[in-house]
Amino acid sequence: MALAVRARLGRILWLACLLPLAPARVAAGLYELDLTTDGPATTGTEVTISASLVAKDNGSLVLPTDTHVYRFHWIHTPLMLTSKVEKDLSSTISVVGNVPGDFPVSVWVTAANCWMCHQVARSFVILPITKFLVGNIMVSQNTSLPWPSSYLTKTVLKISFLLHDPSNFFKSASFLYHWDFGDGTLLVTDNSVVYYNYSVIGTFMVKLKVVAEWEEAKPGGTSKGIVQKTGDFSASLQLQETLRGIQVLGPTLIQTFQKTTVTLNFLGSPPLTVCWRLKPECLPLEEGECHPVSVASTAYNLTHTFRDPGDYCFSIRAENVISKTHQYHRVQVWPSRLQPAVFAFPCATLITVMLAFIMYMTLRNATQQKDMVENPEPPSGVRCCCQLCCGPFLLESSSEYLEIVRENHGLLPPLYKSVRTYTV
Repeated sequence: MALAVRARLGRILWLACLLPLAPARVAAGLYELDLTTDGPATTGTEVTISASLVAKDNGSLVLPTDTHVYRFHWIHTPLMLTSKVEKDLSSTISVVGNVPGDFPVSVWVTAANCWMCHQVARSFVILPITKFLVGNIMVSQNTSLPWPSSYLTKTVLKISFLLHDPSNFFKSASFLYHWDFGDGTLLVTDNSVVYYNYSVIGTFMVKLKVVAEWEEAKPGGTSKGIVQKTGDFSASLQLQETLRGIQVLGPTLIQTFQKTTVTLNFLGSPPLTVCWRLKPECLPLEEGECHPVSVASTAYNLTHTFRDPGDYCFSIRAENVISKTHQYHRVQVWPSRLQPAVFAFPCATLITVMLAFIMYMTLRNATQQKDMVENPEPPSGVRCCCQLCCGPFLLESSSEYLEIVRENHGLLPPLYKSVRTYTV
């Protein structure tokens, strides 16, 4: 009998728990939790975490008008809870972490009358707690640039440290700032804001060490001691110079077929993007009118050979991450005077070689003829002059003339062939 009564009471209690939660069971899966926190935090400081119940479909669902229908449940161990506030469909807690680490904080929503029933929504967040100071280095300049972490040289920079202390834990602390600007300059101040001017271009790493000190009562409560916390921070700065102009060094009057080099000196900081084109008039370059070239220095050489005479203009455009500029250089090209000589020299050389060959052949023929008519051993007496030419007139018979020719020119072929007679 007692067992039956006990079972019946159990069913009644179970139904009493489920009946008030009928809307919550229907709402399960239709809502979610948005979590926000002001962490990370330093050990000993207070951190606030807020959870809000919202609809999953960006608000098309109507939230309950009775804000007491649901209840928020938190798990934050080992963080110490300092306060908890629930308002409308949101809940906010404040916790303190005494040891460093990454701690998960969970929250879920159920019906207000039964926290063990089905969850309407659930979420969690990881809260980092560190033993060091928390903050950021902020850098600003009067001139705003569209590129992050890029600033102008020779222009004052405002560098400041922003401490992250939403609970005003360090309101009674004194701070000391050790600055290293990355160019060899060191500075120690008690102010979180400094002004600095970089005179050269480049990438600089600003480093900051912050020391915070304050008095705190000892555990016994009879005296106070000095407590200190430190933090190291850094920020990378890209210092650039605006392009103040382009200095063009090159000839203005040249001749055709002459290789021309024009030197561009950029009054600004690289890396640069350079684009140039020859035009009949000095007009700015349009987008896509020329092919850009990347230049990693402040000087660049343009080389071109003009084939046609006329008036030309080098239209040059250069830009870096900060600014851009244009420059022009006029060039007048005249016909080359060396061009006819280039063709005349081979012709003159060919004519000279041909004349030398003709003279050589003429002299050679004359020498051979002279060798044939001269007598190397002239005979004595009456036959002392040109026996070969005048022989027929001086000699008594033709047989004597032929005999003399054979003696003087033994290598010459015979003038006639001997005829042999055969008798049968």
